[in-house]
Amino acid sequence: MIRFCLFGSGRMGDLYCEIIARNPDAELVGVINPNLPSARKLTDRYGGRAFASFDDCLKHSDVDAAIVCSPTNTHLEIIRQVAEAGKAILCEKPIDLSLERVDECIALVEQHRVPFMVGFNRRFDPTVAALRAQVADGKVGDLNMVLLTSRDPAPPPIGYIERSGGYFCDSTIHDIDLACWITGETPVEVFASGSCLVDEDIGKAGDIDTAMTTLKMPSGVLCHINNSRKAVYGFDQRIEVFGSGGMLQTLNQRDILLSHSSSEATDAKPLLKHFFLERYAASFEQEIAEFISCLASDTPTSVDQNDGKRALEIALACEQSLKEGRAIRF
Repeated sequence: MIRFCLFGSGRMGDLYCEIIARNPDAELVGVINPNLPSARKLTDRYGGRAFASFDDCLKHSDVDAAIVCSPTNTHLEIIRQVAEAGKAILCEKPIDLSLERVDECIALVEQHRVPFMVGFNRRFDPTVAALRAQVADGKVGDLNMVLLTSRDPAPPPIGYIERSGGYFCDSTIHDIDLACWITGETPVEVFASGSCLVDEDIGKAGDIDTAMTTLKMPSGVLCHINNSRKAVYGFDQRIEVFGSGGMLQTLNQRDILLSHSSSEATDAKPLLKHFFLERYAASFEQEIAEFISCLASDTPTSVDQNDGKRALEIALACEQSLKEGRAIRF
């Protein structure tokens, strides 16, 4: 039984608490938030106690691991406290928006030798994991291209945009991680372009809502990522891998698997799943299951602090490429 405390009580905190409550190998012992009423909303539903600080939690509960899903700017100090206490950490992406602060986090994790996982949950989606396994098995031969499409059904509130760290660090970072994971490579060059075509207020906040990114890998493999903050037909999530021996594609998911053909249209289908919590529900479950398994068996996690740093470094290079209008080489 792995005993968890959780930092943060927003949307992601609610999700993780629900998953832990359903897992027979896990127990939620505490939710930590200086805003105690907010923390109690989760503990009232999922168990455990609400605490204003990690020290309070340690005084009253036995803790094996912490899940960090508080605002990004709080991650470093939380990781410091948890690592110094010798507890395992699952941290939502990005670890931080500063590479220097990420290096501080990595140093703390390595100094105190605590298990660490970054919340790149999409790796644990059954369809994505199956695609990657088939690539590794050589089912498409030598890789030539990887194309990733990730489009949200609607933009988030402007308040979220303003504190998100920018489109590349907030959203594209998931696709960057998948591109590296699927190919088994780290890019030597990145070129990104972007526009504000969905909501002018996003542009006024200094961000973009439409982006295309190309990563060039050492082998010459090209990875194309296209992102949008608004797809009117739902949460559009697709991957295509093309190689010398064929092609693999992941398809979008729908709540109702029904196709209608008539004199007016053929193959008409319901809209896609509408939100990432629905589309990637299984991935979050599997992410927690692997984390628990790694802790129980004392084995390394499959996505660690170095993966988190790599993805941030590439996302920041995308920002630089957008601003300077040129390819950035590593």
